[in-house]
Amino acid sequence: MSITFMKNLQFSKLVKADGTLREFNFRKHRDPNGSILFSVDVSDPRNNRIAFKMRQTDTSWKIEQTSLPEWVITNEHVLHELIEEELKNAS
Repeated sequence: MSITFMKNLQFSKLVKADGTLREFNFRKHRDPNGSILFSVDVSDPRNNRIAFKMRQTDTSWKIEQTSLPEWVITNEHVLHELIEEELKNAS
C-alpha cells in the first residue's frame, strides 16, 4: 500500500477590486483526474461569500465560472499573478 502526501497550500491576499480592498482566500486542490486547481472565495459588498475555482490552462490560471461580478472577472490577471507567486514561494 502506497501513501502519498500533498502539501496543503492555502493563503489570503488583499486585492483592490471595485475601489475597495478585498481579501481573497485561496486553497489548492486536486480534481479527480489529477490536475491542480484553486478554490477562491471573497466577500461582496453585502458580506455574501463569492466562491469560484481557477484552473491552469496552457499559460495562465483562468476562472472557471462565468456568472461572477465584473470586479472579480476584471481582476483575473491579478489572481493569476498571486497564485504563481505563491506557488513559486512554496517550492
